[in-house]
Amino acid sequence: MNSESDTAKSALDGVRILDFSQMMMGPLCTQTLADLGADVIKVERPETGDWMRGMPMVGEFVGSDSAAFHAFNRNKRSLTVDLKNEVGRKALLAISRKCDVVVENFRSGVMDRLGLGYADFKEVNPGIIYASGSGWGSGSKMAEQGLPGQDLLVQAMSGVMFHTGRDGDPPTACGTPIADFAASQSLAIGILVALIGRDRHGVGQKIETNLFSATLGVMAQENFAVANQDVNLRRSKAGIASCWNDAPYGNYRTSDGWIAIAMCPLDKLGALIGDDSLGELDPWEQRDEAKRRIDACIEKLATNEWMMKFRAADIWAAPVRTSRQAMRELADADSDRLVTMKHPEAGEVTAIACPIAMSEMPAREPRAAPLVGQHTEEILNQFLSEDEISELRDAEAL
Repeated sequence: MNSESDTAKSALDGVRILDFSQMMMGPLCTQTLADLGADVIKVERPETGDWMRGMPMVGEFVGSDSAAFHAFNRNKRSLTVDLKNEVGRKALLAISRKCDVVVENFRSGVMDRLGLGYADFKEVNPGIIYASGSGWGSGSKMAEQGLPGQDLLVQAMSGVMFHTGRDGDPPTACGTPIADFAASQSLAIGILVALIGRDRHGVGQKIETNLFSATLGVMAQENFAVANQDVNLRRSKAGIASCWNDAPYGNYRTSDGWIAIAMCPLDKLGALIGDDSLGELDPWEQRDEAKRRIDACIEKLATNEWMMKFRAADIWAAPVRTSRQAMRELADADSDRLVTMKHPEAGEVTAIACPIAMSEMPAREPRAAPLVGQHTEEILNQFLSEDEISELRDAEAL
């Protein structure tokens, strides 16, 4: 099915996805499926492609595209078609006859207005799985009000920002787009479940998820407490790392860096760090006082010294590292958590490997994210007749 054969069969070999998604949620979802063997045809705008190609991360590009685009679009083929061109629309519907899944994450209603909604694809392919991701969910109040469905805004509306940081601090966003990630994996799971359902019951269907619902799900334990225990969760003033946890859960400055300590009885921790009365404190009601007393003890020794003591005592702790430190360690160890790929413009690029391990059908050998329209000719010749391709060119739909 793919133009480049892999050395071993992957679990999703034979599954073909027509991917209209952009930015992060949809592309990360389809990259996960592509890693596991699906043939993902990424439909992009002629010439400029996915919006994310042109968004330089920290002001720079990798080759001619952003690092973010490379991160979410490996193992795909790029097809450029003008979605607003009627001939282009007809060609995409024709291609979908030989596809299993359509994925899109435009604002609600956009694909329907383009004549590329679920009903349009279902008419030509009744067994199609139509996977739709949005910011707020179709028909929701936020969507009807026109609120843009973007990760930071979802973090703001869901409560995440008041679960992060210290009490009294401004609302604090997560250091990575958690809403996009959560929704991407929900969408991937939905697609896989729908494929199993179609294989067992012969029914295609539309599936939906959204950033807001997925983010609420990430906070399931906190939200359950709020809904059922009539509590108002508050952030710690002293720096307990979660409004949900008690002392000592958090980060602590050492003499030369930082260390994170997770769950541990206060009496056990106090005996080790030199505060024998620490265990007399209530770890929830007096969590801020406990945190400050632990702070005062931990800053006396270096991170590695504490790590040796904590490991010997079976205390859950870890040094706090930068992304650069974490990546450098993986590279130095030649870790299989990283993959390297050859890109026609950027040369050799490094990415985070697919996190799913399978004993009999491993993830495919990675291919770098495509150039805009890199596979257009290949895909058109695979699915359309010469007359249909000529019509596309005449209509300037490519």
